Amino acid sequence: MTALLTRPDDEGVRPDPAEALRPPADREATLLGRGMPTDRLRGWIVTLVLTVIGGIVRIQDLAGATDVGTPVFDEKHYVPQAWQMLRNGGYEDNAGYELVVHPPLSKQLIAIGEWLFGYNGWGWRIVPALAGTLLVLLTIRVARRLTRSTLLGGIAGVLVICDGVLHLQSRMGMLDIFIALFVLAAFSCLLCDRDQVRERLAVAVREGWIGESPWGPKLGFRWWRFATGIMIGLTFGVKWSALYYIAAFGLLCVAFDVAARRAAGVERPWLGTLRRDVLPALWAILLVPFLMYLAAYWAWFASETGTDRHYTEIKDVAPGLWGWVPPALRSLGDYAMNVLHFHETLLTPKDNPHPWESKPWTWPMGLRPMLYYTNGNLSGCGESRCTSVTMLIGTPAMWWLALPMLGWGIWRWFFRADWRYAAVLVGYFAGLLPWFLNVDRQMYFFYATPMAPFLVLGLTLVLGQILGGAKRGFERRGTGLLVVALYVGLVVANFAWLWPILNGVPITNAHWQAEMWLPSWR
Repeated sequence: MTALLTRPDDEGVRPDPAEALRPPADREATLLGRGMPTDRLRGWIVTLVLTVIGGIVRIQDLAGATDVGTPVFDEKHYVPQAWQMLRNGGYEDNAGYELVVHPPLSKQLIAIGEWLFGYNGWGWRIVPALAGTLLVLLTIRVARRLTRSTLLGGIAGVLVICDGVLHLQSRMGMLDIFIALFVLAAFSCLLCDRDQVRERLAVAVREGWIGESPWGPKLGFRWWRFATGIMIGLTFGVKWSALYYIAAFGLLCVAFDVAARRAAGVERPWLGTLRRDVLPALWAILLVPFLMYLAAYWAWFASETGTDRHYTEIKDVAPGLWGWVPPALRSLGDYAMNVLHFHETLLTPKDNPHPWESKPWTWPMGLRPMLYYTNGNLSGCGESRCTSVTMLIGTPAMWWLALPMLGWGIWRWFFRADWRYAAVLVGYFAGLLPWFLNVDRQMYFFYATPMAPFLVLGLTLVLGQILGGAKRGFERRGTGLLVVALYVGLVVANFAWLWPILNGVPITNAHWQAEMWLPSWR
């Protein structure tokens, strides 16, 4: 993998295996690649304007689609639990039934909105909407860093605003938008760490002390890598699926380090990474998230009536080899095992499957969306009887291009050593492939929410290649700009068409049927 992550930019070439023999100026240029765009002010103006637009789009009629003022779909689990947290001081007691199956962080965040606005649609959806808005900002900045282009960063911002999955999940009192936000934040920190490492190695090359050790120089404390661990830890505090990102981003971090040391001409880049980088990386990307996970249970530890808080004492569980562990931690461990058992046994009934269940092979193209809410007895559409529907559906102009994007990205990764596609695909597949480990388990399309930002980033990279660089002729670049503009316009138009069924706008039954493009959508 690391051999395929050494290319600094789209215009470069594969580095010579004997990097140490290359002139220092060449190695420094290879390390730094193309610098960040110099239009910082314009970059932030584009970022903030699109973020504000994204926020307005997400909060418009935020509390509209509710079940007579009550939560819909899986909001019925998490919204009451967030209200319990608000009442109890940060933890669920769940006295009526034991269905606390995820860590508490996202429900604590939802509780903040309920504290501000009360137990209503605005209250339980405002913080997810803010998370979805921040995701717009992050996507723009990540795309700008990947492509070194403010224009492409802005295009990524338009695409992420117009994705149906991210739009609707930003308007629901559920957990997955927080995963998408924190995972993308971790990815952005990892990219910043990559650039910082290369800048530090470039200094060593320029000043002539890169070869003082066959393993290369020590790089000092890496704050961006530490921030990556914090962001993954926040993800871990939302759902256990963060474990897959710990593995994926940990490997990606090591691959970045090996590639950077090799490009710098370090004599033994692999051993140098093992000696200099791996142990601190384990601390930052493995231990820090685990500590963050425990910190998410701060209120649970401080409580007396939290779910399974005194499980080991009440059940008289023999500690065995874990006798040295405090009872509170052992209770949390047994609580976690109960949750794991719940998920492992949450299988699809053969004779009565959930009507909107889907399997992971359908997610890349969004072949089986989810119906969250429907009300067929409304007015306001120009007819006597109108329908209001909220459906989780990915904008087809983007999601239907997922497989071509993935195929092109894999080709660029393995045959053109384009590190940008490699990084984006690692993030994408970390959200998809683990679900194939147990396909009998009940699964739903909203599990694909963390994949959506990486889909946008992958499409943005492709659009960047279609647009071309400054070295292309005026006519060819003009054609590329026309193709990109037409595609972005198509995405916006497609999103506008889906708007009624993403937001529960009253429409006629004929309009509702016209929105259903595929039989599997019904």
